[in-house]
Amino acid sequence: MKELFAFLRRFVRPYRRNLVGSVAYNLLSAILNVFSFALIVPILRILFKINTESYVYIPLSDVHGGKEVVNALRNNFFCKVSDFVDAYGESRTLLILGIVLIVMTFFKTACYFGSSAVMVPLRNGIVKDIRVQIYNKILNLPMGFFSKERKGDIITRMSGDVSEIENSIAQSLDMLIKNPILILVYLGTLVAISWQMTIFTIVIGPLIIWVMGTIGRKLKAKSLVAQSYWSDTMSELEETLGGLRVIKAFLAEGKMSARFTKSSEQLRKASNRVHMRQALAHPVSEFMGTALIVLVLWFGGTLILGGNASIDASTFIWYMTILYSVINPIKDFSKAGYAIPKGLASVERIDKILLAENNITDPEKPVELTELKGEIKYNGVSFSYEDGHEVLHDINVTIPHGKTVALVGQSGSGKSTMVDLLPRFYDVCQGSITIDGKDIRDVSLKSLRSLMGNVNQEAILFNDTFYNNITFGVKDATREQVIAAAKIANAHDFIMETENGYDTNIGDRGCLLSGGQRQRISIARAILKNPPILILDEATSALDTESERLVQEALERLMKDRTTIAIAHRLSTIKNADEICVLHEGRIVERGTHEELIALNGYYKRLHDMQQL
Repeated sequence: MKELFAFLRRFVRPYRRNLVGSVAYNLLSAILNVFSFALIVPILRILFKINTESYVYIPLSDVHGGKEVVNALRNNFFCKVSDFVDAYGESRTLLILGIVLIVMTFFKTACYFGSSAVMVPLRNGIVKDIRVQIYNKILNLPMGFFSKERKGDIITRMSGDVSEIENSIAQSLDMLIKNPILILVYLGTLVAISWQMTIFTIVIGPLIIWVMGTIGRKLKAKSLVAQSYWSDTMSELEETLGGLRVIKAFLAEGKMSARFTKSSEQLRKASNRVHMRQALAHPVSEFMGTALIVLVLWFGGTLILGGNASIDASTFIWYMTILYSVINPIKDFSKAGYAIPKGLASVERIDKILLAENNITDPEKPVELTELKGEIKYNGVSFSYEDGHEVLHDINVTIPHGKTVALVGQSGSGKSTMVDLLPRFYDVCQGSITIDGKDIRDVSLKSLRSLMGNVNQEAILFNDTFYNNITFGVKDATREQVIAAAKIANAHDFIMETENGYDTNIGDRGCLLSGGQRQRISIARAILKNPPILILDEATSALDTESERLVQEALERLMKDRTTIAIAHRLSTIKNADEICVLHEGRIVERGTHEELIALNGYYKRLHDMQQL
């Protein structure tokens, strides 16, 4: 229950008015329900002619104390009914009581509807808020978080787990508000009718709550297992969609099908256990409720038959009606007790994202950088991922303003990690990186990354138009500026050949374009941003010769007068770099211009000769 209240404090606070409205409507509904049931007593007395008492009207001004007021109101009600019987006869009095019952039932059901209606914006609002918070958290978490998490699992938490919260917790909120109110009002009424029978009922009642709580606690643990298997299944689906070409090429359909079937079977077994326990809710609560009714019926009947009860038979029927009414809220409460642990299991899973620590943050008093005037400097930089394996060791590089430094070396030598440290996708473990003498950890992330433009090996494009992809992240760009950027990137001609020009949709991740076209759109985006620092991560390595020529021309225009860090496998693309750093196992083993490194006859020369060959 503590977890539930913690969840409510986090997500329900903006919807306090809805909660207050629900409480008010449910309280009115419960009070009207009690008084409508109270009409059963005079109806039974009239029908079965068991009314032997005579009533005299008691002014409320003559009574003192709560109990005397209640007794006076009860006396005056029966007095009024007796007057109606004397004046209009029993049949007409029954009709009048029936009409009053209908009117009270109308208002009771209207309040019941109102209590549910005010909870709809709350339920949907909570689900929307959770989804938005998860999405925003994903945008702000460091890259290191996603290297440990599977995309399919993250998608599952945002879809399946949030839906589970909606189905279990959000829909149970109505019951959690309504049922305690109904139970308290009905119990108060039962005490007022007969405190002896109510004490007997309260002694037996905790047994029902204990049984429900035991099953509910076990349900949460099993729900966590089921949600974990669901994540595995979604992750495998995501991997299959991403690697469908390879699966078909290697005839691995059978292997992938067997793997997915195994995950689905594990999910089926775990879901069966969860749903079986959930299915226990109604039968167990029905059985326990009936047992409670029978025991109270026996106890109260014994008191009345023995002449030891403080109420007559018609009032006892009213008591049993109220008692039966209190059983339904307890049943609903038990259903919520089953559903909520399932939802809390999902809350626990999404909290792994929402409460994940973000160690890449702005300092308390961040420095703002608006331009690059001097140099970028790596000062004794060392870096390790969480496994403790050192990826970079004592890197010292100076990149003067407007110069190009190229990084070459074998895969896994640390080139990409080195450039990922500059925009603070990760933070250095030792040493520092400075821009114009300022440690980048002291600079605001927004101003730091605004100085940089990226062109990667895989052009990251979005399912949108050419225009929106080129202007991505750039505010207030005009169409003329976009066209100018596209022309510099050698992209304007093929864009204009499409059906709607710059307003043509390029498909999911630019699937309607060739590799070279995607890369030129990516370059146009970087040109439009006009960053003083340019990061090129193997921007031409996946292209054919013709596409490489067009992209290389665009890159040369883009690199002009910019400070550039270029990662390259094709050494021909970085021959004109001002300095080339050769990395091997996280260390810079050689550095110099192309001609100087060839003259060294070392590691770079061997790479060059292999490519020439």
